[in-house]
Amino acid sequence: MKILLIGKNGQVGWELQRTLATLGDVIPVDRNQMDLANPDSIRAVIREAKPDIIVNAAAYTAVDKAESEPELAMAINGVAPGIMAEEAKRLNALVVHYSTDYVFDGTKQGAYTEEDIPNPINVYGKTKLAGEQAVQAVDVQHIILRTSWVYGVRGKNFLLTILRLAKERDELKIVDDQIGAPTWSRMIAEATGQILAQKLSPFSINQHSFSELYGVYHLTSGGQTTWYGFTKAILQHQSVIDCGLLPKLIPISTKEYPLPAKRPENSVLSSGSLIKTFGLTLPVWDRALSICLDEINF
Repeated sequence: MKILLIGKNGQVGWELQRTLATLGDVIPVDRNQMDLANPDSIRAVIREAKPDIIVNAAAYTAVDKAESEPELAMAINGVAPGIMAEEAKRLNALVVHYSTDYVFDGTKQGAYTEEDIPNPINVYGKTKLAGEQAVQAVDVQHIILRTSWVYGVRGKNFLLTILRLAKERDELKIVDDQIGAPTWSRMIAEATGQILAQKLSPFSINQHSFSELYGVYHLTSGGQTTWYGFTKAILQHQSVIDCGLLPKLIPISTKEYPLPAKRPENSVLSSGSLIKTFGLTLPVWDRALSICLDEINF
């Protein structure tokens, strides 16, 4: 079993290299080996690798910068996944693709389900939705996993930014009127590995063949919080306290922290379909955060 992992150095990709290693021969590539803005580069790598499974963990994730680089963001997030799907179909391969809570406008009361109609409000969200649609437009085996507020011990993310700022500043102003579920990249990778392990199992799932389970699933931690609540939980972890990182936290509104890209007020996704279909449940966000912080060498 050959698994082509695209985006090996990203938050999720780095974790996937480890969780997928027991499932087959993992072929990890990064932007130096596959240029996602170049269709010929994508096709060449896939045709050389001839994988049974393509896992696309790469994306243009600079949400605010995307507002000024919509063409590049669309090429990477919107067009590239469709090309991967086309090449996968030629090989009769499965595509696993990651998407985002930002495909929704955030106006719903309560958690979003897979049945809710997307309505992105920024360029990043629009390009990620285009990527979902590009994969779905190809008659190919596919699983699209929407996640939210991803963080980890590598790369650029909210957790690492807060830890850095806590060392530099005595006061932090954090948005307190957007809600979501912070989701550890390792949990995303482990859940992906378990889904693929079920596909590779000779046994059926819930009396259905795996092919009947293709589609879109929400994959996030349980519970919900705000960016302020997320920050507070980070700074209240014992290892952070022991380092003397105790800046004053000040909750602010989204209007008080304007950014180029508009953010959804509600980014909470229901993972009920994932639980029902694959029997997978991610831990509540603050429990996962605690485990992650235990691993960081302060």
